[in-house]
Amino acid sequence: MQKAITVYCGSASDCRADFLEAAAGLGREIAARGVRLVTGAGHTGLMGAVVDACMAVGGQATGIIPQFMVDRGWHHRSMTELIVVPDMHRRKELMAAQATGVIALPGGIGTFEELLEIITWRQLGLFSGNVVIYNVDGYYSPLLAMIEAAVAAGFMRPDHRRLFTVATTAAQAVDAALAENPETEFSAKF
Repeated sequence: MQKAITVYCGSASDCRADFLEAAAGLGREIAARGVRLVTGAGHTGLMGAVVDACMAVGGQATGIIPQFMVDRGWHHRSMTELIVVPDMHRRKELMAAQATGVIALPGGIGTFEELLEIITWRQLGLFSGNVVIYNVDGYYSPLLAMIEAAVAAGFMRPDHRRLFTVATTAAQAVDAALAENPETEFSAKF
């Protein structure tokens, strides 16, 4: 089965140009590696940019989207494969199931939720792929500081820092997403 990278990112159409270029660069890098891109199938913002760039250079892109979003016309209409599911829970489950690794580009509350959920799934052994935070222009630095605060306060163990990797370029992000990662068990604190 072909390796796949799931990308979580924003679909807002009025985001900064440097974020759009980072998304496009990531799409091109994924295609150049011969890896399939998996996204939430939106056609605007970073989500549209990563798909368009990937496909423009001959890459393969699979989109997974709930029916209610298709009904509203939010879906990308020219992906290699479009999978329509009944709800958001199934969407996230399939996006994770298809992923060799996950990369989070900048985004809003939905992207934060997906990123934190996949990190949690990795901690619990429900996801064994790599999780990469693509920290474009320091976008995720406040979240990374919050994670450090959680470690300092005892809500996370120090080894939980290894649940994800931080990258600052598309090449670093793809390398980290595809890296061999034998560590799949982390100490849980309950």
